[in-house]
Amino acid sequence: MTCDFLALALPGVQHLSPYVPGKSVAELARELDLDPAGIIKLASNENPLGPSPKAMAAIRDALSELTRYPDGNGFALKSQLAAHYGVRLAQLTLGNGSNDILELVARAYLAPGLNAVFSEYAFAVYPIVAQALGAEGRMVPAKDFGHDLPAMLAAIDANTRVVFIANPNNPTGTWFGPAALADFLGQVPASVLVVLDEAYIEYAAGDQLPNGLDYLDAHANLLVSRTFSKAYGLAGLRVGYGIASAPITEVLNRVRQPFNVNSLAQAGACAALDDEAYLVESRRQNDAGMAQLEAGFSRLALSWIESRGNFIALDLGREALPVFEALLREGVIVRPLANYGMPNHLRISIGLAEENARLLAALGKVTARG
Repeated sequence: MTCDFLALALPGVQHLSPYVPGKSVAELARELDLDPAGIIKLASNENPLGPSPKAMAAIRDALSELTRYPDGNGFALKSQLAAHYGVRLAQLTLGNGSNDILELVARAYLAPGLNAVFSEYAFAVYPIVAQALGAEGRMVPAKDFGHDLPAMLAAIDANTRVVFIANPNNPTGTWFGPAALADFLGQVPASVLVVLDEAYIEYAAGDQLPNGLDYLDAHANLLVSRTFSKAYGLAGLRVGYGIASAPITEVLNRVRQPFNVNSLAQAGACAALDDEAYLVESRRQNDAGMAQLEAGFSRLALSWIESRGNFIALDLGREALPVFEALLREGVIVRPLANYGMPNHLRISIGLAEENARLLAALGKVTARG
C-alpha cells in the first residue's frame, strides 16, 4: 500500500512548484552533447571574474580544519561586517546565501491568516517562502516593470507582517531612489517588517541608489539583506547576511540553523570583504559589459529594461522561449522569464567582454532567422 505524501504536506507546500535555477554548463553539455569548454553561461547573475585571489588563499588556508564544525556564531565574519558597515554584532544575522535570510524572516513572522506584500516581477523566492508557511502572498502590480511603492503601501493591512522590496530588483534590474525609499519607510506601520533586498547594491555607483543601512537607525522595522554571491564572486559558497535592529536579529537567530554558514564560506567572505580592489574591478567590468550589451542590442534593434544590477532584461517583442532554445544550441545559456510573467523577455547576465561578444553574435544569428 502506498501513501500520498504530497497530500500529507502542508497545504501551502502542496501547491508550490520547485524553484528552477538557471541551466548549468554541465547540464546543457549532457542534453545537447556539446563540449563544455565551448559553452558560456550568462543565466545566473554570477560574477564573471571568478573569486577574489584573497578569498581563494583564505579558503585554502581553512581546508585543514574541515574536520571541525564551523563557528556557529560566525564571530570573525560578523565582526568584520560590523566594522565595515559601522553596525553592532547584535544587528547581524548570517545566512546560507541571502536567500536563507528571506526564509528565516518567513519562518519567524508568517503563518496562515497573515500576509506578505511584494511586487509583480520580483524575486521568485518572496512568494515561495510566504506560500510554504501558509501565508497569503499579496502581489502588487508593477509600474514600468518596477516597484509601485505607493500601491504596495495601500496593499498593507492589519494582517500584513512582511513587505519584501528589492533595490535593484531581480529579474528586471529596475530601481528606486532615496526619496522614494524614505517616503515608503515613513508610512509603513511599525508592526510590519520591511525586508530591503540589496543583493546587487554593490553595482550601483555614487548616489544612484539609496544605501539601506542609512535608514536602520530611524526605522526599527527595517531589515537589509545582502550577499557575497554577486559582486564579491562567491556564489558557490552561499553566504549572505541581514542587518536589522537587535530585537529582529534576536528573533531570526531563534529559527536559524546552528551551522548554516560553513567554514570555507566564512573564511572566503572575510577575505573578499577585505579585497576592495576586486570589488572595484567587478564594478568596472560590469559597467563596461553593460554598455557593450546595450550597444549590441541597439545594433540588433532590440529593446531592454535599463538595469542597475549585473544583468539586463532583453525584450524580444515576441515569445522568447524559441530564442532561448536556439541560443542553447549555440552554446549560450541565458534565462527565460516566462515564469515571472514576462514571456517576451530574456535575462542576460553581464559576462566578460568576449562572452558578451559571443552572446551578441549568437543573438544576431538566431533572431535573424525570424
